[in-house]
Amino acid sequence: MRRREFITLLGGTAATWPLAAHAQQSALPTVGFVNTASADGFEPMTAAFRRGLQEMGYVEGQNLAIEFRWADNRTDRLPGLVAELVHHPVAVIAATGTPAALAAKAETTAIPIVFESAADPLRVGLVASLSHPGGNVTGVTNLNAVVSSKRLELLHELLPTARVMALLVNPTNPSLTEIETNGSLLAAQNLGVALHVLNVSSERDIEGAFAKLTQLGANGLVIGVDALFTSRRKLLGALAARYNVPAVYENRDFVAAGGLLSYGGIITDSYQLTGAYVARILKGEKPADLPVQQATKVELYINLKAAKALGIAVPLTLSGRTDEVIE
Repeated sequence: MRRREFITLLGGTAATWPLAAHAQQSALPTVGFVNTASADGFEPMTAAFRRGLQEMGYVEGQNLAIEFRWADNRTDRLPGLVAELVHHPVAVIAATGTPAALAAKAETTAIPIVFESAADPLRVGLVASLSHPGGNVTGVTNLNAVVSSKRLELLHELLPTARVMALLVNPTNPSLTEIETNGSLLAAQNLGVALHVLNVSSERDIEGAFAKLTQLGANGLVIGVDALFTSRRKLLGALAARYNVPAVYENRDFVAAGGLLSYGGIITDSYQLTGAYVARILKGEKPADLPVQQATKVELYINLKAAKALGIAVPLTLSGRTDEVIE
């Protein structure tokens, strides 16, 4: 089913080879990549980032070096990690995720920054204009935070008699949390549903949040947009199955990992576009002249096996609108 538009010398001797290799590596342009999450579970996004670079002629280890910095889901570490990249130094910083982007912008006005974010870059102060960013910052936005309320509506379509729902958010990412919470609370009011907002700021908090769903009598769960949740999608899918909780997430990876439903932009596309923008800057373009790219597509996925395990009958009115039904 088509996607719907919603709003891309060698050395002469063996003895001299190590020195030659080191000199060659140090001569390569270096890109810094910083993210709030951990490398574990983030492979699809880093692979997409590399694809974006490769499309523009840059291949890691051949004509480009990448310095990765991961905050391991601790936003307080981001300023120090960005400072490391600034002093490395790197030619461009790819600051992926809103907290990383804000930390990079606060740290340097000299090194070009390309962000990937689900937040409104104007609202959070990343750029002065979408079409003419100005300064040293530009990037790519996706729709995943904006459509959080739609996820609640879709979950309610699957569970029309549900009267209590929950929303999982990361309070250490306040710019996204505010967007998702406000939109979802308004949607819940319109649906006549009570919505409990549960704060999860680290992996150790996740299972406790699921246990609390039982105490609250929640019939379903909307999982927020955050790097913590993206990198822990398999754990979230497993816990949703264990606690017998229908849950909706932002992208297909969650559904492929056993989740029930997803609705949102294609996050790997955003990372690929980020890589391409980094490459364009390496080729000499200025971030001030590169308009912020905005994702315009959202996709809907349903896992029928998960629905059956939860005792949910997926109506044809919903399954007929999906981009893919996973069985």
